[in-house]
Amino acid sequence: MKNVNWTRRDVGRLAAAGLIGAQFSRGQRRQITAREVVERIRQNVGVPWRSRTSDTFKWGDPDAPVTGITCTFMSTFSLLRRSAAAGNSFIISHEPTFWSADDGAADFRDDPLFDRKMAFIEQSRLVVFRFHDHWHARKPDGISAGWNRRMGWETYYSPEKRSYEIPETTLEALARDMQQKLKVRSARMIGDPKMKVTRVAHCGHYIAQAMRAAPDADVVVGGEVREWETVEYIRDAVALGQRKGAIILPHEGGEEAGMEECARWLQSFVTEVGVRFIASGDPFWIPRA
Repeated sequence: MKNVNWTRRDVGRLAAAGLIGAQFSRGQRRQITAREVVERIRQNVGVPWRSRTSDTFKWGDPDAPVTGITCTFMSTFSLLRRSAAAGNSFIISHEPTFWSADDGAADFRDDPLFDRKMAFIEQSRLVVFRFHDHWHARKPDGISAGWNRRMGWETYYSPEKRSYEIPETTLEALARDMQQKLKVRSARMIGDPKMKVTRVAHCGHYIAQAMRAAPDADVVVGGEVREWETVEYIRDAVALGQRKGAIILPHEGGEEAGMEECARWLQSFVTEVGVRFIASGDPFWIPRA
């Protein structure tokens, strides 16, 4: 092949004419490591980084070059396989990888499922980082921002009332709309399906959050709630004649859209590799009646 000595002017002219291909552009990209990506996250998240946090590297070599980034709600085995198949070696997961709040792998060392999942991580040279505390602490909360965007409810939220004022609908129609937009199949309702609703509030995971949200809302929406707490609280409110309802989502339904938001955010300052959201998905199926 004939040698060509490119000048800066040559490159500028070719770029302006659209004659420099993607291959040339990719050749100019330097490799980036997972540790460097996380350092940029720390610089851009907008809140002080906590000394005690669950937001740490969990598995893999943080200094290995990243081939691509997956943002997801939970690093399930299926998600890890799909990420590897997509060519993404760095997984940023909102929730744990190994079935406990602190990814306490020591609790599962003798479990065959743990062994298979860990073997896949090692063989595929994946790196897993958990991004939970600081994404919630961001202003606005990154998970809530993603949920609002997915639902199309950005303009409906009232910070003073800590609730949404939505166009009038019914409890059943609202549940169906959430199920469709949040891409879940296991949303459940408490209350009269035909009840008219306009005020909706998040009730988090715990009964104290539900008790704060319920008085000023027609419907509370929760994910990963304790059924013997929040569910029974709303059911008793209905039995006492109050116009109340609840929509109970799987954990993913309440928070997965927030990691789609995370991917969108990361793309603004990580340009060396591709960044994409891959859903972990609703784990539940509801059989047809």
